[in-house]
Amino acid sequence: MNVHESEKIAGLLSARGFSSTDNAKDADIIVMNTCCVRETAETKVYGHLGRLKSIKKRGAVLIVCGCMTQRRDAAREMYDRCKFVDIIVGTFNQYMLGEYIDTFLATGKRILEIWDKADGGENNKAIRRDDGVNGWVNIMYGCNNFCTYCIVPYVRGRERCRAIGDIIDDVNALLDAGYKQVTLLGQNVNSYNFEGKTFPDLLKSLELNRKFRLKFTTSHPKDFSIELAERIADSKVLAHYLHLPVQAGNDRVLNAMNRHYTRAQYIDKINSVRSLVPDIGLSSDVMVGFPTETEEEFSDTLSLVEEIRYNNLFMFIYSKRSGTPAAEMEQLDYKTKQARIDRLIKTQFEISKEIAAEMVGKNYEVLVSEIKNGRAFGKAENDMAISFPSGTVQVGDFVQVKVTSARNSNLIGEVEV
Repeated sequence: MNVHESEKIAGLLSARGFSSTDNAKDADIIVMNTCCVRETAETKVYGHLGRLKSIKKRGAVLIVCGCMTQRRDAAREMYDRCKFVDIIVGTFNQYMLGEYIDTFLATGKRILEIWDKADGGENNKAIRRDDGVNGWVNIMYGCNNFCTYCIVPYVRGRERCRAIGDIIDDVNALLDAGYKQVTLLGQNVNSYNFEGKTFPDLLKSLELNRKFRLKFTTSHPKDFSIELAERIADSKVLAHYLHLPVQAGNDRVLNAMNRHYTRAQYIDKINSVRSLVPDIGLSSDVMVGFPTETEEEFSDTLSLVEEIRYNNLFMFIYSKRSGTPAAEMEQLDYKTKQARIDRLIKTQFEISKEIAAEMVGKNYEVLVSEIKNGRAFGKAENDMAISFPSGTVQVGDFVQVKVTSARNSNLIGEVEV
């Protein structure tokens, strides 16, 4: 999400005649797009700002925006503490950066402006995308879930869905520009609803008569439906891949997280999609050391991971986030959390290695995303990464690849002629 937000900021600046530089010392405009999902992210911002203060050239404009500064107390603290920061805005009004820059350059007066809600301007078209095969498209903004560990609803606001027609236009524009993969973005894409049209309806409308791969992130298990599983199974463009964050495998912990599903319900949803899409690639998020989590409850998470057998797992130690209910709960010591995540990492490493070994000898359609030193790199429909001799293939090609070997979870193949 933040990567795409930064693309939008770059687009706003490009539209005003600015070009990018890799060296902050050369920049006339420096923009720091912040995150505040973890409290450590906010701490790092001040370290980065200290370095920027010492290297930015005289007359350069330094801007801080994003989730951290959407929190009024954090924005005010930064404004008072860092006199060298010229413009501070939040998430809802960062599309106004061009106007704020004009005002600052004209008046020389520092700007601190945080809006309490969105006004629709975030649907701007000025996007300067990164080179590559994938393009991001927002289908919605905000979140209604209020998981007890998460700050996102407080800094991104409630859910706001975009019109299907606008989304289709964005996807077609990406394909016209040569992108071969489109990833739909939302804090919870499964709850998409615009004028009665649901997420499966949106996906059906994107069955365009063009060769490309369609992905989406992130899904919330409580809203994952059999209709969505059927859409993946029937689609000609959707990747056979699902990222479905479970966070924990114990019902009491899930309830404390305010996740609105049980372990059994989550497993049923996984089984339903696997019955319709047997080759589905699965990944998930797991949070270790949530406040009050016992050793037995962590063991339930470990056993769920062993039962589901994810292709890939994003594992995190719980990080206290001020302003959320979980921050007021009894916290676990870091040593306990570190020991638990070490066990989880080891478990998942073995599972990923076994899944990779099971893919040896099979053929997959791979979208080539990079070529380096005579080797091509890309991902199969199940999101597993495969490398192979590049030969005559080009970035953006869809090629049939046979997996010939696996080194741990790293797949190596050759192009099928």
